[in-house]
Amino acid sequence: QVQLVESGGGLVQVGGSLRLSCVASGRTFRSCVMGWFRQAPGKEREFVGSISQSGRGKQYSDSVKGRFTISRDNAKNMVYLQMNSLKPEDTAVYFCAADPYNSISTARANAYDYWGQGTQVTVSS
Repeated sequence: QVQLVESGGGLVQVGGSLRLSCVASGRTFRSCVMGWFRQAPGKEREFVGSISQSGRGKQYSDSVKGRFTISRDNAKNMVYLQMNSLKPEDTAVYFCAADPYNSISTARANAYDYWGQGTQVTVSS
């Protein structure tokens, strides 16, 4: 089975930056589409970004496009989310997720079979 562990969350000021990391334990990381989602208190889980198996295909939600960048290092079984120009509305628990059954990125949460425990990001104003 695949296990995912996020790290890098914390408290940051408005306009600041954070980089989230997610490490996968499985041997099939290279075959997985990877995604980042977030969930704020009282809100539904929201798509943030996703990246294809090769790392060449990426997609982002409109709310983060131009500010966030998703990347991966298949040799290290790692996926990253670089977050710049952070806003208070970015405050949420951020989750990474793996989809082993597709080769292109997707924003649909139900396509992802494995999820990390989440890491808290808080943006202060």
